[in-house]
Amino acid sequence: MSIEELGAYGIREMDDEQIRRFLSNQRVGVLGLPEEDEPYLLPLSFGYDGDERLYFTYLVGSDSRKTVSSEMAERASFLVFKVDTMYNWQSVLLSGTITAVPESEWDELTDLLESVWRPDVLGSAHLSGGLAVYEFRIDDRRGITHQGLPPELEKRIE
Repeated sequence: MSIEELGAYGIREMDDEQIRRFLSNQRVGVLGLPEEDEPYLLPLSFGYDGDERLYFTYLVGSDSRKTVSSEMAERASFLVFKVDTMYNWQSVLLSGTITAVPESEWDELTDLLESVWRPDVLGSAHLSGGLAVYEFRIDDRRGITHQGLPPELEKRIE
């Protein structure tokens, strides 16, 4: 079914401003990188510049699959979603390019990356790898939202 057909059930397409507000208030999503047999999916926290870029901090080892996949990817996808109830949720799918940010530019991103949520284990565990910062440049964005009950349940409440 199309978004238009699902409109009768309370599903709406988000406009650019709604998508920006949504991304500004979220901190976690799933990065999809192309690989030969199937996509490589990574749950990641992110920083958002409020416009067209997301930033990820990778913890990398000497043989990091996410680094190799990111470096080889011509295109990538990023899914951010929030589910409050089965009748109240939002989802934004982004597509774009992903590139490593040179370490010489990391200082410019300090404020943006400090607000990024990270699991506690990443701050407290002894990690043998290094860090890398990647920029995801958004080329296309689509968002949908569902807020409210479907028509058949609204009729029961009346």
